[in-house]
Amino acid sequence: VQLVESGGGLVQAGGSLRLSCEASGRTFGTYAMGWFRQAPGKEREFVATINWSGTMTDYGDFVKGRFTISRDNAKSTVALQMNSLKPEDTAVYYCAAHRAQYAKVLVTTSAYFNSWGQGTQVTVSS
Repeated sequence: VQLVESGGGLVQAGGSLRLSCEASGRTFGTYAMGWFRQAPGKEREFVATINWSGTMTDYGDFVKGRFTISRDNAKSTVALQMNSLKPEDTAVYYCAAHRAQYAKVLVTTSAYFNSWGQGTQVTVSS
C-alpha cells in the first residue's frame, strides 16, 4: 500500500493541526492504521492507532486527550486531529498500515506496521 501524508506545518503552541493520510494499492478498510512520530535525535514514537473498522483506538501516553485518530474507509484516509499542541510535539509524523488484515488487537509497536508514508513535518513554536 502507498501512503501519503499531508497537513503538517508550523503552528504556535496551543494551536491545532489536522494530519491526513491517503492510502492506495491495498484494501484499506481491512487494515489497522497508525500514526508515529520522530523528533531529531530521538527514536520513532507511537502516537495513535485505529482498528480496521474504526471502532477501537489507542494513544500514546503523552497524548492525554489532545489528539484524535479517525478513518474514512470509503475514502481510504486516516486522520489525526491534534489540539493543544506543545513545542515537544515537534517531529516528523508518519502514517503506517498494519501488516495483517482484520487484526483483532490494537498494537503500538512499529514492527507490526509494514507500510509507511514519507512523513510530514509538524513544528510547534513556543
